[in-house]
Amino acid sequence: MRAGGRVAGELAVPGDKSISHRALLLGAIARGSTRARGFLAGEDCLATARALESLGVRLEWPTPTEVIVHGVGPQGLVAPPGPLDLGNAGTAIRLLMGLLAPQRFGCTLRGDASLMRRPMERVAAPLRQMGARIDTCDGRPPVVLHGGAPLRAIDYALPVASAQVKSALLLAALGAEGITRLREPAPSRDHTERMLRAFGAEVEQQGATVSLRGGQSLRGTTLEVPGDFSSAAFFLVAGALAAETPLVLRNVGVNPTRTGLLEILRLMGADIRVQRREAQGAEPSADLEVRRSTLRGIRVPEALVPLAIDEFPVLFIAAAAAEGETEVSGAAELRVKESDRLAAMAAGLGVLGVEHRLKPDGLWLRGQGTWRGGHIDSRGDHRIAMAFAVAALRAREPLEIADVANVATSFPGFEATARAAGLQIERH
Repeated sequence: MRAGGRVAGELAVPGDKSISHRALLLGAIARGSTRARGFLAGEDCLATARALESLGVRLEWPTPTEVIVHGVGPQGLVAPPGPLDLGNAGTAIRLLMGLLAPQRFGCTLRGDASLMRRPMERVAAPLRQMGARIDTCDGRPPVVLHGGAPLRAIDYALPVASAQVKSALLLAALGAEGITRLREPAPSRDHTERMLRAFGAEVEQQGATVSLRGGQSLRGTTLEVPGDFSSAAFFLVAGALAAETPLVLRNVGVNPTRTGLLEILRLMGADIRVQRREAQGAEPSADLEVRRSTLRGIRVPEALVPLAIDEFPVLFIAAAAAEGETEVSGAAELRVKESDRLAAMAAGLGVLGVEHRLKPDGLWLRGQGTWRGGHIDSRGDHRIAMAFAVAALRAREPLEIADVANVATSFPGFEATARAAGLQIERH
């Protein structure tokens, strides 16, 4: 990455990863066909697609960003010929645990070296309470589902706000007897609840409790997948740092359970304007316009942390450029992502010379406007790599970012999009 630069213009980011995963999974067990337009053809979502094909689901691809899922119904999946390899896709492996728990056959789920280190008991333990027979390896993959056990509804309080855990349990609840009730300590992404309703399921929400009656059949449908807010986040921060003229992001998903970063950046003084688009389905979208802004450090409200959990790597870059101190607490979930994102960001900020202090559940740092360059180890984490690509806009010397292959898991074409916006990326 060459140091400095400006960003401007209009761009579109790829389809939402979370919604794309769920479109495949719910479409697979629906009756009839489901068409998803704007699908994210990134490595994570393609891993889900390959897994479903191994489970007997036929997929058609009219274009690279449009998929037709020919649903097999709730009991139409078949035993795969071998273990399902989910690559780096944490969403895929956890949601498949819920989807496959009610099935009659057994299955083994595994992934790449990074995924094999990630915790699975947060999903496996409540699924066992429902009656599922599941084994993990010291709490991590491979995950072995033995199948054949009837599931029963549970009333369960999630220890932490987690859309993946909630979604896995809702998928399992479809095949369980009775009404499953899940209570969250704070709001998390509600894509699964919205999509279940789009497929014809009745999902009740009362305060912090979501309820789903087992035995409901899903009907195939047509879905429009908006641009991924988590991908747009890198350019929102890039614009706040270096857009002398407006940078516009078209058709970005603005589900309120996803846009915590938008609120945090505005609290920091970012000039971001939201132009809502006409509704095209269950998920709201908007065009986002951002300009260079004078940012100030803040104590991030803990209520916003679950609503911005995937965006914290690039938020820390914004904080490093802000005036004063920024402190984040209540973000221990970042320790168990594709990498320990708190530790990875702290290490990278140290390379840049940004004053910081790593905490068990967050990070404190003092902004300084510009910083030195150097060698950044992304630890194979796509969001760490893209965050430090944005950091180059305020660097005084070049930044070299290592281990960036996994950027394709969530943002295929990131380099081309970033160059079009004005980032000075060079490949070595």
